[in-house]
Amino acid sequence: MEMEIVVPDEVPVMTLPNLAFFPQALLPLHIFEPRYQEMLRDVLATNRLFAVAGLDSRDSTGQFEPLYHVATIGIVRACQGNEDGTSNLLIQGLARVQVKSIVSEQPYRSIHIQALTSQPGAETDENVRLRTSLARLISTKQRLGGTVSCEFTRFLKTVEDPEIFADLAAFSVCEDPRLKQKLLETLDVHKRLELLNRHLRAEVESLKLRKKLQGDLPDDRIANN
Repeated sequence: MEMEIVVPDEVPVMTLPNLAFFPQALLPLHIFEPRYQEMLRDVLATNRLFAVAGLDSRDSTGQFEPLYHVATIGIVRACQGNEDGTSNLLIQGLARVQVKSIVSEQPYRSIHIQALTSQPGAETDENVRLRTSLARLISTKQRLGGTVSCEFTRFLKTVEDPEIFADLAAFSVCEDPRLKQKLLETLDVHKRLELLNRHLRAEVESLKLRKKLQGDLPDDRIANN
């Protein structure tokens, strides 16, 4: 049964380093800090929603755990409590949100948010073309030994919507946290697809060059070439 989920004005937030969470993506989390244990109890008792924001390491204001101002709100799809009070959960991204302000820090951080809407940025055919190009690059990266699983590559081929494809690819294939955050903040789907295409094309060329230089040597002996 489909259920319409309304994005609230205020939600708890978890701030994590080197992470950009995307709509539609699935993120496994291990909850062990007391503040997040309390947060989880509260969200499970209400709407099961909280935001995940990246930790902005460039912030120089001295703020406690400075967060990026574009994050993703998600819903807890599954949760398993452990005897020691920790929990393992799976959260699914629902929507990009703008962090308007920090409402409170205790007992855990809560933020005032506004939902963000992406725009196509180009005709449908053009975005579909970029989605197809991106799919080919991901398959090539996987064949060249990049950090892409065969299972994920096959799954992505079933995702036809260019925006969803771009978000899932950015979350799972892109390894640069700052680029991932930039992709999260890019509301123009066409520009998001172009940026990810350029990045993966450069990665593929780098992998091809590495393969050429490596020859028949194993990875641990490439320096001998």
